[in-house]
Amino acid sequence: MSTKYIINNNAQPTGEHEVHAEAYCNHLPEPINRIFLGHYDDCSQPLREARVEWPHLIIDGCEHCIPACHTR
Repeated sequence: MSTKYIINNNAQPTGEHEVHAEAYCNHLPEPINRIFLGHYDDCSQPLREARVEWPHLIIDGCEHCIPACHTR
């Protein structure tokens, strides 16, 4: 079953833009700061596509909802 992923339009204080699994996260950005990435079966796909879409940004997975894709 696929999950809806979003990215925070605002960077964290440490510089990265976090990707979140919307249905599973208690640390989501405000709705106005969410950019819809799509529905995916795992967290690696939306991170990969976000890095292609915004190659100049530091993109990481949320440590709370997708710890398997959190690297910073």
